[in-house]
Amino acid sequence: MQEAPNQNDPGKTSPLTRPAGTSGNAAGGQATGTTGATSRAKMGSTGPAVPTAEEILQEVAKSGTNVDTIVGRLVIDQGFATPEELSHCLLQAKALAEENNHRSLADLLVENEYVTRRQMARIRELAEGERSGQKIPGYKVISKLGAGAMATVFKAKQLSLDRMVAIKLLPKKYSSNPQFIERFYAEGRAAAQLNHPNIVQAYDVGKAGEYHYFVMEYVEGSTVYDEIVKNKRFQESEAIDLIIQVAEALQHAHERGLIHRDVKPKNIMLAKTQGGPPIAKLADMGLARAISDKEAAEAEQGKAFGTPYYISPEQIRGEVNITPAADIYSLGATLYHMVTGAVPFDGKNPSAVMHKHLKAELVPPDHVNPKLSAGLSEVVEMMMAKDPKKRYQSAKDLITDLKAVKAKQPPPLAHKDIGGLDLSQLAQAEAAAPPAEIPVHPEQPPLVRPWLFGLLIALLILSVGFNVFLLAR
Repeated sequence: MQEAPNQNDPGKTSPLTRPAGTSGNAAGGQATGTTGATSRAKMGSTGPAVPTAEEILQEVAKSGTNVDTIVGRLVIDQGFATPEELSHCLLQAKALAEENNHRSLADLLVENEYVTRRQMARIRELAEGERSGQKIPGYKVISKLGAGAMATVFKAKQLSLDRMVAIKLLPKKYSSNPQFIERFYAEGRAAAQLNHPNIVQAYDVGKAGEYHYFVMEYVEGSTVYDEIVKNKRFQESEAIDLIIQVAEALQHAHERGLIHRDVKPKNIMLAKTQGGPPIAKLADMGLARAISDKEAAEAEQGKAFGTPYYISPEQIRGEVNITPAADIYSLGATLYHMVTGAVPFDGKNPSAVMHKHLKAELVPPDHVNPKLSAGLSEVVEMMMAKDPKKRYQSAKDLITDLKAVKAKQPPPLAHKDIGGLDLSQLAQAEAAAPPAEIPVHPEQPPLVRPWLFGLLIALLILSVGFNVFLLAR
């Protein structure tokens, strides 16, 4: 799943603001109860009661189509129209239907200028997504979480276990493409092999009708990317805590023979906790590959798979031998973005960005953000070494250095590697060497002769005395 730097991201799609576990009708009724009460007050206690949003939506469900039902609920949920305006359009649709002039609820809302065309276009997109999501047996779709080029994600309830889940749907346009279908199922299989508290858990993958779906753990919270956009950058201590968690997730995956190949801020979820710091969860195994899968590696040779802002140099070159060091590089680029508020390399287009990953020298993060410690900067620089052999060779080694920086100590692995010299070995060699002797050459005359030194002292005394005499006069 390749992503251009300016590509729309699922995180930018505004989720429906309904509490978990509540239905659309209940949310609509709660949000608009005050409106209905106000209308009754204006009409007087003896006037006709204005129906609530829930009652109107029930009426839409009875008389309208399935699309009208979803559109009506979404219009209320999004706050684009009031229950009274929705009721007016519903009555208008009934009147037109009696004249054999059937009009959709969406068209009438736009014609009456209750909803703009742009708002309705968004509502139609959400409605179509929910229609497809509701076709998966055993699950009740609650809202749309986001959409990208390769998938649409919904929040849903698994009816059998009464729990919230996230359902990723392969777009209909890709449902007949064997390559996309295989990659979609490969993500599910890869995620199913991993069981770690810092990895989004996979539950199920399958096909319902013409839709391929992947059910996974629902994480209530935001992404690291969302927080960067919101707050510009993370505090060093907070960033270290989160990156340690992601590194532990990568260590778990690497030990099971999987490389992620698309570590980035948008793929790190921040799960909310009860009064405590958020928990990092690595998501999206769409590009994950078994390290031992030589057939897949050879098939992908020469192709760059990853996200330009965070991709490793060896992935850009399309090398066959992609190791866990590639994930460490991408995690380093992610950490760089978190603590500086800027990506390590930027450019006009993806090709320009990737060229800099290959050739440009990295500006140390503490030069961009002087508040950062030198130790953290050393860690990031080692994570993002262009030569994979000069990076951390395992996530476990990386965690060791990160914990040292967290404890306000120099990172033992990154700190000793300066200019390609191992300072610990240099110190050992110096300690083992015998003390050096300084040669003495008695035949060499001193730089200043004794008689000349005495003459200079006498002249200095005369000069001081003369100056005192002049001052006294």
